[in-house]
Amino acid sequence: MDEVCEGLGTPVEATVRLDTSPELDAFRARVRAFISDHAPGIKTHTGVRAPEPELVPAIRAWTAQLYAEGFLGIGWPEQYGGRPDAHPLEAFIVAEELTRARTWEPIGAASLAAAAVIEYGTEEQKDHFLPRIRGAADIWCQLFSEPGAGSDLAALSTRARREGDEFVVDGQKVWTTNGQHADVGYLLARTDPEAPRHKGITAFALDMRAPGVDIRPLREITGTTDFNEVFLDGVRIPADRVIGEVDDGWRVAMSSLAHERTGVAGHAAELFLYLDDVLGVAANATVAGRPALDDASVRRDIGRLATRVHVNNLMNKLQQSQMLAGREDPAAAPLGKIFFGETNLALAEFGMALQGTDALLTEGDSGSVADGWWQDAFLYARAYTIAGGANEVLRTVVAERALGLPREPR
Repeated sequence: MDEVCEGLGTPVEATVRLDTSPELDAFRARVRAFISDHAPGIKTHTGVRAPEPELVPAIRAWTAQLYAEGFLGIGWPEQYGGRPDAHPLEAFIVAEELTRARTWEPIGAASLAAAAVIEYGTEEQKDHFLPRIRGAADIWCQLFSEPGAGSDLAALSTRARREGDEFVVDGQKVWTTNGQHADVGYLLARTDPEAPRHKGITAFALDMRAPGVDIRPLREITGTTDFNEVFLDGVRIPADRVIGEVDDGWRVAMSSLAHERTGVAGHAAELFLYLDDVLGVAANATVAGRPALDDASVRRDIGRLATRVHVNNLMNKLQQSQMLAGREDPAAAPLGKIFFGETNLALAEFGMALQGTDALLTEGDSGSVADGWWQDAFLYARAYTIAGGANEVLRTVVAERALGLPREPR
C-alpha cells in the first residue's frame, strides 16, 4: 500500500478504454483539439450547475459549434444533422472529453427533449424544435419533479385540462435546473386524474415565457441558484405542443430518459479528475507536522479512494458495453448512480479532511485551498446522492426490479 501514490500515474488518463481503434483514437484527438481551441473557459464549480446570466450567450454559441462540428446530436436522423455512419461510442467520447477539459457542456435538457421529439413528435415539431436545439436558439429545462413527486415521479399532481385547441395547466414544479435560462420546458402534467398512476399523464413543450409561468430561483447551501421552482397558474399550451399522444406521457418520458446515456461516461472521467485533485491537496498537506503523504493512513485512504474510482470506471464501461449490445441490466444504471454518488462524496470529504482547519476557509478567503473549490464541492456532493432518484429509493428499485425481491408488507 505504501507504493500506491507512485503507482497511480496520471489518474485522468487511466480510464479503461472501449474505444481502441485508430478511427476512434483519431476522433478523440479531434474532439480534444476542438475543445482546446473553442471551449468557453473552465467551470469554476463542480456538478450540474447553472451559469451566471452573462455566460449564457457564450454557452449558446459553444453549443451550436458542437452540433455544427458533428459532436452532438450524433445519433439523430440524418435529415436533422445526425451521422448514420458514426460509431456508437463517439457520443461517450465527447462526454468524456468535455468533462476532462472541465468546460461547459450544453446546459439544460435539450438532449432529453430532442429524444422525445425525435421518437414521438410530429413532423412539424421536429422541423421546428430540432434545428433550434442544434443552433442553441432554445435552451430547454425539465419540468418533471414536484414537491410531492421527486423520486416517485408517478405521484405528480400538476393538472392540464383541455379547452378547445389548448390545454390549461395548473401546478408546481421544483428542482428545475437552468429554469431561469430556459426558453422551452419539457413538461409532464396529469390530463386524466382518474387513470392509474402511470397513465393519464401527457408530455408538453411549454413556452417558458407564456403568461402564468412564474420561475423562482432557489438559493442552495452552496450559495448558488442552480435550481428553481416553477409555478404554473392557468398556463395555456396549444394542443399542437403535445409530444406524443395525450395520456401517454409516461411512455414518452421513460423512453427519452433511456436515451440519456452519455452521462455515465462523464461521471467516470469526473471522478478521475477529483482523484487527481485529492493527490494535489495531499501533496501540499501536513499531518502531525509532517507531509501528509508520509502518513501511512493517508496513503491507505488514497488507495481505497483510487480503487473506488477505478471500480466506478469499470462499472460505467460495463454499462456502456451492455447498452451497445442491446442487453441492458435493470440494476446497472441505479447501481452505477449509487456508487458514483457515494464515491464522489467520499472524495470531497477526504479533500476537506486533508485541509484541517483550513477547510473552514471558503472562496475569497486568504489561504483557502483552490479558492474554496473544495468547500463548494463538499456541499454539492450530497446532491448527487439525492438528485435523479435518491440512493435509498434506487436500492429499492434494484431489489424489486433486478433481484425480484418482494415488497415490504405495509
